[in-house]
Amino acid sequence: MAGISTALAYVLYFRILATAGATNLLLVTFLIPVSAILLGTLFLGEALQARHFAGMALIGLELAAIDGRPWRAAARRRRAG
Repeated sequence: MAGISTALAYVLYFRILATAGATNLLLVTFLIPVSAILLGTLFLGEALQARHFAGMALIGLELAAIDGRPWRAAARRRRAG
């Protein structure tokens, strides 16, 4: 069963790679620490601290900077207004 799951994961990975591109696919790796913190809080009862929120906000800004859509939308609004 593990072999089938692994094979399915690879098929999905390469299908997403073909449609979204390598950069967009690798952006998901930034979400691993956020997921770990939130799952630790939810299932293990760990306490969230200010530094956790700051780290998640920084990751969100990094994703926005790499993706570029928020900056392009802001530039369009400045030109239109």
